[in-house]
Amino acid sequence: MSIAVASSPWSTASTAAAWSVREVSGGQGVEWVLRRNCSMTPRQVMGVYLSLCAVSSVIATVFWWHGASAVLWFAGLELSAVGVAWLVYACHATDRETITVERGVVRVEHRCGRRVEQVQFDPTWLRVEPAGGLVELSAPGGRVRVGRYLRTQCLPALVQELRRAVQWSSGCAPWASSGREWVTGTQSK
Repeated sequence: MSIAVASSPWSTASTAAAWSVREVSGGQGVEWVLRRNCSMTPRQVMGVYLSLCAVSSVIATVFWWHGASAVLWFAGLELSAVGVAWLVYACHATDRETITVERGVVRVEHRCGRRVEQVQFDPTWLRVEPAGGLVELSAPGGRVRVGRYLRTQCLPALVQELRRAVQWSSGCAPWASSGREWVTGTQSK
């Protein structure tokens, strides 16, 4: 995917690290991806855990060989507890919220573990408002809150960007009728 930088009404340098923005539908839409801040992917967690198991097993086996058999049992118990904790971490490492704005439709998808919730709105009636430390998208027939994975100081910028995108999607923005194409300047990771 190539990114062309143009004067975009919603690309701000101060929020570039808070979320990723990319074009969708051949430049006819934009998508925000708000991710949980995790330092390791599930695959990396598995590699570290297997390394920990190998080192701990070697040490416990040496103690068992010298007659301290209880060390082997405690090492197994310890590795089981660490394995359960890292399994929970790995299940939620890919949690994210995706907001897609295209002409005539706004879609919000929230992934938490294996659960996926999707909501679709008509942008003509959609309201974007800050609400209790989150951003609320509401329209007749539904509402959803996004921004769980963002710092509080990034939420006003997200509200502003979403409002502009919703105006563009519903055809109410000044640049929507002029045929001016918009392109985001923030690259996704």
